[in-house]
Amino acid sequence: MDDMLRMGKITSTAGLKGEVKVYPYTDYKEKFEEVDYVLLGGKELPIQKVRYQKNMAVLKLAGIESVEEAERVRDEILYIRRADAPPLPEDTYYVKDLLGLAVKDESGERIGTLKDVIQNSAQDLYEIEKKEGGAFLLPAVEEFVLVIDMEKKVMTVRLLEGIADL
Repeated sequence: MDDMLRMGKITSTAGLKGEVKVYPYTDYKEKFEEVDYVLLGGKELPIQKVRYQKNMAVLKLAGIESVEEAERVRDEILYIRRADAPPLPEDTYYVKDLLGLAVKDESGERIGTLKDVIQNSAQDLYEIEKKEGGAFLLPAVEEFVLVIDMEKKVMTVRLLEGIADL
């Protein structure tokens, strides 16, 4: 699955003609307009139409023609092949590529490992597992995240006094 990227999760049906509501696993839900297909259960389904309802994408996928067929794929995850993904903006990364990065402070001392990315409406939060055990959350903003070096697999951060103890 390393060559696959999660695009979103089907949460419900929309209408009677087989449309599905998708919770996007991206901070840019319009990304569905930039791809031609999604993978569902290993099967490639062309995207015929995209529209939006609040923070959800509503997709009409080829091969899902009725509300009953759409209901059968509820809670399924949609993927795309990494090779077919649209290019990311500068300083933007796929969550799966960030997980496991070593986290160091400005002096180069290892703090821990990036364990999870919690996608939040205000900003993402990085869950950092401390080397001595336990974990803390760090807002994914430039005041705290100074450098992400994907080649060296290291994230350099600036910690405020006591933030790692929360």
